Amino acid sequence: MDTEQKEMIISEEVPVVTEEIPVVQIENIAGYAGKDVILQGWLYNKRSSGKLQFLEIRDGSGIIQGVVFKKDVTPEVFQLAKGLNQESSIIVTGTVREEPRSEGGFELSIKDLKLVGDSVDYPITPKEHGVEFLMDNRHLWLRSKRQHALMRIRATIIKACRDFFDDRGYILIDTPILTPSACEGSTTLFGTKYFEQDAFLAQSGQLYNEANAMAFGKVYCFGPTFRAEKSRTRRHLMEFWMIEPEMAYYDLRMNLEVQEEFVEYVVQQVLKHRRRELEVLERNISALEKVVRPFPRVSYDECVEILRKKGVEFPWGEDLGAEHETLLTEEFDKPFFVHRFPAAAKAFYMKRDPERPEVALCADMLAPEGYGEIIGGGQREDNHEELLKRIQEHNLPIEAYQWYLDIRKYGSVPHSGFGLGIERTVAWICGLHHIRETIPYPRVLNRLYP
Repeated sequence: MDTEQKEMIISEEVPVVTEEIPVVQIENIAGYAGKDVILQGWLYNKRSSGKLQFLEIRDGSGIIQGVVFKKDVTPEVFQLAKGLNQESSIIVTGTVREEPRSEGGFELSIKDLKLVGDSVDYPITPKEHGVEFLMDNRHLWLRSKRQHALMRIRATIIKACRDFFDDRGYILIDTPILTPSACEGSTTLFGTKYFEQDAFLAQSGQLYNEANAMAFGKVYCFGPTFRAEKSRTRRHLMEFWMIEPEMAYYDLRMNLEVQEEFVEYVVQQVLKHRRRELEVLERNISALEKVVRPFPRVSYDECVEILRKKGVEFPWGEDLGAEHETLLTEEFDKPFFVHRFPAAAKAFYMKRDPERPEVALCADMLAPEGYGEIIGGGQREDNHEELLKRIQEHNLPIEAYQWYLDIRKYGSVPHSGFGLGIERTVAWICGLHHIRETIPYPRVLNRLYP
């Protein structure tokens, strides 16, 4: 079919949907076996066999094979099917029939076909492409079966996170993205101008969430966070999403109990609702089925000994790097906690252990299979004078943290919290080698497009 003929077809009005033939989504197709339906979607792939055209149709909810039999349609429809290009947008009418050999167990016997928008020279073809090419075309790469599975799992993880806290009495309180001060460290801040003032993109919502917890008891925030880390590792993004709960009257032990219940719940929800997508990714589901409470708790001191037994000369006092976390995860088949890090290696707001002041009441949760840290958290310093001392020791500007100090002046209580990185969690649950596929439009070092 030539271009002029296609343009004539595209210019026709899209047919009016009647009540007799419903528009359905592919994920719900099983409920329409033996009935006529209308699908609105795109051509994912196709193949021909003489008088038969096999069209793989996707609509965002799934993929189904549609069969165009020459004797069942007009010559114009058959020619249109024969000439369709990959990723052309189409509206098809047909009868749903069971077909155990097809993906999802159903096929569509097509009776009519309308071309809505042509697609010429679609760049991502059914062949191998390099990573940089796929990243340049990320806006199109998202249409692939693998990326479709990843994004649906990501959405389920986010929903599970929010459901967990919403169902347990936590209040969602939004925190600012533009801030006057750092949370984790001034060397990884993205700076900008806020009119005449210096401002920074938020590294975390935690500091504001501590104030929110003093007002509401149990709170959480969820949003994008930013770290200007010049890192090319498979675990790092410059822009990523975190969910961060903060709880008044919670100590470190209570904090860890919330974390393990939370992570177990998220994994179980993915297993319940996204098993088919995990299979598309060829994920080892049995590894995820082991994620049940309780999770092991290992002290930092014990980790140093484990690393030394593995031949790593790791000096006490340093923070764990990605290579150290990977070695530690070899010892466990489920997430585990590393607790009581050296205070000097952690952020200024971490409370010191009163029985051992050189360590902080904090913990990281490490995921198994080499994925490393997915949660960082701990008990916060609730004493005004101690917090002031820590701010001064870290050479941070007092005026920028005055409001944060106020929290310790007006009814301070013990409180704890943590942050879970969505992308690292997606990478672990999906079994991905690199974090770049866990977010629709990744921001990695030297990449701000598309």
